[in-house]
Amino acid sequence: MELGLKGRKALITGASKGIGAAIARSLAAEGCNLALTARSAAQLETLCSELTGAHGIVATAIAGDLREPAQIDRLISATSDTDILINNAGDIPGGSLEAIDDTRWRTAWDLKVMGYINLARAFYTLMKQRNSGTIINVIGAAGERMDANYIAGSTGNAALYAFTRALGGASMNDGIRVVGVSPGPVQTERIEQLMRTAAKARLGDSDRYDELMQGLPAGRAATPREIADVVAFAASTRASYISGTVITVDGGLSANPSSTFG
Repeated sequence: MELGLKGRKALITGASKGIGAAIARSLAAEGCNLALTARSAAQLETLCSELTGAHGIVATAIAGDLREPAQIDRLISATSDTDILINNAGDIPGGSLEAIDDTRWRTAWDLKVMGYINLARAFYTLMKQRNSGTIINVIGAAGERMDANYIAGSTGNAALYAFTRALGGASMNDGIRVVGVSPGPVQTERIEQLMRTAAKARLGDSDRYDELMQGLPAGRAATPREIADVVAFAASTRASYISGTVITVDGGLSANPSSTFG
């Protein structure tokens, strides 16, 4: 299926590894030019070299911390002609209400919640001037299937569900689509960290995290590519009438109240 992404320009946050890197690979394979941002300059440069060599696209690395207003301003200035914004950066920790202190809660939300909102606000204004653009928010199914042992993430993701639906419900009047893609557990370094935290809280032993994973659909987490390909479709012209909705990619986990996962 031709996705109509060739020659378009996408900005991907949290792009150095995991889901973000997989999204970069999916979009590059469709001929999309990329600006990639994360804190690790070395990882970004390596990925950019891989993608330009494999697909002949333009890929630019812009290292920075999206918690810092000055670095957000620098990123926006360097990528003001972006056609597709993909908000993906985030590192909200696992843990209960008692375990996550005020500083850690605010630091996490500065990246995953306010970071998404701040970039969406800036790029929405630029896209509105052109009457064209797409904003994809990679959220997380904990915003739909709440978990007290991932309370900062569940609450933050639920806020981003609401933000995506509210903004995307009216954005097509400005020529812009706003769509959420919400993964369940994905095979990344981060899922092991979160599952270890959950196993410590529920089973008393972080090394028993694989026991929690057995409750997932098909007994496994999603691959990053399975999430990335949904993002590529959502960003494409093939999805031109999709806005104000969140696509959940979790193997049916959120729809199955009898699941033993967690």
